[in-house]
Amino acid sequence: MTTEPATEETTASPSPRLAAVVLAAGMGKRMRSKLPKVLHRIAGVPLVEHVVRAVAPLAPARTVLVVGHGGEQVQAVMGSGYEYVTQAQQLGTGHAVLQARATVAGQADTVLVLYGDSPLLRSTTLADLVRLHHSRPGVRATILTCIAEDPTGYGRIIRDAGGQVFDIVEERVATPEQRALKETNSGIYCFDSAWLWPRLAELLVHPGAGEYYLTDMIAVAIREQPGSVQTFQVSGMEEVAGINNRVQLAEADLVIRNRIRTRWMLEGVTMIDPATTYIDVDVTLGQDTILYPGCYLQGQTRVGADCRLGPQARLVDAVVGDGCVVGTSLLEDCVVEDGVDIGSFNHLRPGAYLSTGVHLGNFAEVKNSRLGRNVSQGHFSYIGDAEVGDNTNIGAGTITANFNNGVKNRTQIGPNVFIGSDSVLIAPVEVGAGAQTGAGAVVNKDVPPGALVVGVPARVIRWLNGGPPERGGPAAPPREGSDPPA
Repeated sequence: MTTEPATEETTASPSPRLAAVVLAAGMGKRMRSKLPKVLHRIAGVPLVEHVVRAVAPLAPARTVLVVGHGGEQVQAVMGSGYEYVTQAQQLGTGHAVLQARATVAGQADTVLVLYGDSPLLRSTTLADLVRLHHSRPGVRATILTCIAEDPTGYGRIIRDAGGQVFDIVEERVATPEQRALKETNSGIYCFDSAWLWPRLAELLVHPGAGEYYLTDMIAVAIREQPGSVQTFQVSGMEEVAGINNRVQLAEADLVIRNRIRTRWMLEGVTMIDPATTYIDVDVTLGQDTILYPGCYLQGQTRVGADCRLGPQARLVDAVVGDGCVVGTSLLEDCVVEDGVDIGSFNHLRPGAYLSTGVHLGNFAEVKNSRLGRNVSQGHFSYIGDAEVGDNTNIGAGTITANFNNGVKNRTQIGPNVFIGSDSVLIAPVEVGAGAQTGAGAVVNKDVPPGALVVGVPARVIRWLNGGPPERGGPAAPPREGSDPPA
């Protein structure tokens, strides 16, 4: 029904002995939020999850999240698939990485250090960084650097006359000549694990800052062994940009969504106006599906082939089969089989299940109910907590009155039933196969199969398809609690 996209970044593991340490302890004051910064979402996924997903194709032996502010929230959202260590005091990046020593030391040959607020990283870039690190014996550290047109705010990479890395100078202490340099430090590193941990433990507090800076490890490596630091360089700052405020969050969201749209269009999905089409990371789409302007596809939504969605359709954790039409409607946590036609201004609430061939008019709502094959549900109607049999017609204005004294009750409607316009079915109630209700009927007792009921409250006025049972009509007698045949 759905097509998985060709992966943008299929990456073999560069090393079976790699550990990834993701720094996710910052408070993020500039976000002005009660939510930890790394849990703010882009395209349906928290910032830190974008980072660990970029790392995952490298198959690290350990993925460690260093948490601090809101650490319990981070663990609750990210789940048990990672290891967590806590940085109780925010004493700098060097101090943050040091918290992972007990978990990582002796468990990996290489330590990849990343930031949990850098959601634009690509797996291929990280794989190339690690691969380069392994390619030269004696290398202590490999820095991911960027060539930036505007390097404002970033540390500059200083090289000697032979092109070797000599130092990293932060902008606030750089000379005018150093500030003119375009190569910047991303803050993403590969370290030799056996070299890193004993020296990190001896790192001195940075003068004037009161914190331990991971960048100082580069100077340590160069001082011990000149030429033991190398760089992997990318063009532009897009991949390594960190998120510090909501403006940057929106900018990164645009980048991610553009990547998603491009991927799906290359897979055979048509978008009439890509700029107004919003697709989350975990959404899947089938070929020859058309998305009209203003569509929002969120969460774990799956849409089959040859569908037409929108304009302004919103699907949240919805499963939609092949050949479906969805107008300007909201679908939440529901299942729609093949060939379903959903008009405009409808709401499929959690638990709705529409079988093949269902037609939903306009301004209709379905909640926690299953509609059988080829059911037609008219406009201005509500079906909640119900089972509806195949080939049944639900007239306009019909509702199931399913809530009574704090209890949700269910309605059973058999196959080949005709529910007249403006009928009210007061649950718990069952309408038998082949029965009909007249317009405006209030059904508060079971309706026998093949009966026609009308009125308030509804009463059987005749049998359909051949008359009452003694004249060859339906053989089933009225159920207990039902009105007898007229």
